[in-house]
Amino acid sequence: MIDPLLTASIEYGGLLSIMCLGLTVTYQTTKVPNFAFSDFAVIGMNASYFSFAIFRLGNTYLSIPFGFVAGGVFSVAMYVVVMRPLIRRNSSIVVLMIATLAVDIVFTGVAQDIVYVGGSIFYKQFVHVGLPTLVDAPPLPDFRLFGESGLLLMSPLLLVITTLSMYLLLTKSRFGIAMRASIENPNLAKTVGINVERVYLVSWFVAGALAGVAGSLYTIWDGMSLGIQSVLILDIFAGSVLGGLSSIYGAVLGGLVVAFAENALLGWLSLNVNTGFSLLEVGGASMIMLIITLLVAPRGIVGVNWKRFDWRKR
Repeated sequence: MIDPLLTASIEYGGLLSIMCLGLTVTYQTTKVPNFAFSDFAVIGMNASYFSFAIFRLGNTYLSIPFGFVAGGVFSVAMYVVVMRPLIRRNSSIVVLMIATLAVDIVFTGVAQDIVYVGGSIFYKQFVHVGLPTLVDAPPLPDFRLFGESGLLLMSPLLLVITTLSMYLLLTKSRFGIAMRASIENPNLAKTVGINVERVYLVSWFVAGALAGVAGSLYTIWDGMSLGIQSVLILDIFAGSVLGGLSSIYGAVLGGLVVAFAENALLGWLSLNVNTGFSLLEVGGASMIMLIITLLVAPRGIVGVNWKRFDWRKR
């Protein structure tokens, strides 16, 4: 039997790192921190609950494709309706950041309508699968493997698949070359025939789809509650900034560090040192890590010159 704190860290670490990957992709394309990114994950959560109940999937993991598509579509819609017009007007980074925050605020209200209205329309379907309400909905059922939850296997497995897919997409494909060119110099990319707008659309779809997948996994890990995006965005930003906001490998590592800090480390401290540490579990630890990263290593752990710490040279 694996320690529950370690199990929770592994499960949450996988899905959080996938979200950090997505945020890194959107930041690379527009150079704007997207405060509405956790909303994409919530879209994935809703897609999982609705597809699981309406289509009576039986196996929760069959709802992941619905979260993938829903998150990607919502992300593209946000880019087309909000971000692209502002970018074309040469809006400042501050304006773009405020716009993402405004989208998040609007979505918070809309998400409640989705839960209440959608839940009432499909009430019988939800009751049939044991979900009488989506308000503070319980975790979706998971399979067991050697006495452990299936998510303990699926979360890190999907993280590995996602990371490998992103590596192949960005480094071994024509789209990856076009994306890097579009990011570094959009005007030059246009002159050599690259459809920069299409690159941005695909990039935002991929980012939203990753968040949707992670949201689907989150419904298995901890269910769903109204306003959960406000908590998730803290961990996502902490992990992405810790990773440097420019590296897919840094995003994965940053997400894992934050997940283990909030679950294994704080859990152990709460049990063995002082119960006061439990107060940091809801975003507190991630914000402390974010502040320390900005003060000590503004470019993240991937931007640190680790060679200067080589003890063999001393």
